[in-house]
Amino acid sequence: MSQKIAGVKGMNDLLAPDIAVWHALEAATRRTFERFGYEEARTPVVEDTALFVRSVGEATDIVGKEMYTFEDKAGRSLSLRPEGTAPLVRAYIEHAVAQKEPLTRWWYLGPMFRYERMKTGRYRQFWQVGAEAYGAAGPAQEAELIDLAMQLFRSVGLGAIRLEINSLGDADTRPRYLEELRAFLRRRKGDLCAECQERIEKNPLRVFDCKNPGCQAVLKEAPAITDALGPEAKEHFAGLQRKLAALDIPFTVNPRMVRGLDYYTRTAFEFLSDDAVLGTASAVGGGGRYDRLVKELGGPDTPAVGWALGLDRLCLLMRAAGEVKPLGPELFVAVAEEGVADAALAVVSRLRKAGHRVDFDPRGGSLKSQMKRADRSGATFALVLGSKELTSGSAELKPLGGGDPISVRLDALETALASGR
Repeated sequence: MSQKIAGVKGMNDLLAPDIAVWHALEAATRRTFERFGYEEARTPVVEDTALFVRSVGEATDIVGKEMYTFEDKAGRSLSLRPEGTAPLVRAYIEHAVAQKEPLTRWWYLGPMFRYERMKTGRYRQFWQVGAEAYGAAGPAQEAELIDLAMQLFRSVGLGAIRLEINSLGDADTRPRYLEELRAFLRRRKGDLCAECQERIEKNPLRVFDCKNPGCQAVLKEAPAITDALGPEAKEHFAGLQRKLAALDIPFTVNPRMVRGLDYYTRTAFEFLSDDAVLGTASAVGGGGRYDRLVKELGGPDTPAVGWALGLDRLCLLMRAAGEVKPLGPELFVAVAEEGVADAALAVVSRLRKAGHRVDFDPRGGSLKSQMKRADRSGATFALVLGSKELTSGSAELKPLGGGDPISVRLDALETALASGR
C-alpha cells in the first residue's frame, strides 16, 4: 500500500461547509470596497527577497526568522510574500502609477506565508484582505480606511470589534524616542528575556510585541511614544481622533501599541476582538501610515497608508456567530427509472441555465438512495422524474422541510421555483 501524503503543516484546506463562510466574507469585502471606490490589485505570491528586506526591515522577526526564502534556477533569491503592502508599493513604482493619477486607492485579497509558531487563527499560509491608499497626507485618509474596515465588520455581523490607535512619531521625533527607549531598556536589561535583550540595539520597538510576563511588567514603566511627539505629529494624531469622533467610531489610544513592520510612521492602529474563539490572538488586523516607503523603494516621495485583515480569524468569528448558512440547492431531481435519465439531465441543465441551483446524483441508483442524498444536500424541494411524469408533463415538488407535495407542470418549473413553490 502506498504511503499517504498529508498537507503541509500550517497550510490548511478550505472545504465545505466552512467555505460558505469564506464566500460570504469575500462577497461582503468586494461590495464594501466598491462602495468606497477602491480598485482591486493582484500581485504575484513570489517577489525578490530584497523587496521585503528593504521594506519590512532586516531586524524584524518576519525577515529574520519567518520568510519562506529560496534560490531559483537562475540563482536569484526569491521569497513567498509574508505581507501585502510591499508588493503593492513595488507595483505602484514599477508601473509609474503616480504619473497617471494623484490619488490611488487599491485593495487586495490573497494568501501570505510566514514560518511562525502556530496558534488559533495563525497559520503558515494565511489569508489577508488589505487596502492601500497613495497620495493623501492628511488624517482624513486614515479615517476613511478605518471607516471602511468598521463598515466591513458590521456587514458580516462583527460589530463588536474594537479599535486601538497610536502615533509612532515622524522623522523628527521618532529617533529621539528610540534613543530614550533604548536608554530605559538598557537600564532594565537584566529583567528582559534573551530575545528582547537582543532587540534593544537592533529594533527596540519590537520589545513591545513580546508576550513574556516579565518583559510586559518592565514595559509598563517604559516611556510612551505619545509623550515624545513633535508639533506636526501631535496635530496629525489629534486630527485623526477628531475625524473618528465625527464618524462616530469609538477608539482607544494605546501608546504601547506598535506594528510589527519597520515602515510605519505616524499613525498606527489595530482592530481587536475579545471573542474567546480566538484564544490569545485578539488582533484581527491593523495598519498605519508609511509615508517614506515609496521613496525608499525608489519611487517618488508619496504619502501612503493601509491596513490588512486576517481572513482566517474573521472567518472563525463569523463561524462562531453562526450567521452564515451554506446555500443549498433549490431543487434535487431524482430519477425513478434508468430509461428517463437523459431526459432528467436535460431538465436539470435547463433549470440551471435559468439561474436555479439544482442538484442530482449522476450515479443514479435506487430511488431510496437518491432521496437520502436529496435530504443530505439541503435542497428546498425534491422532484422525482419517471416515464409517467414525462408522459403527463407534470410532477410533484416535495418540500424536504415538511409539507404537502405541490403539483407542477414540467414546463413551468422555472416559475414554480422562482415563486418558492
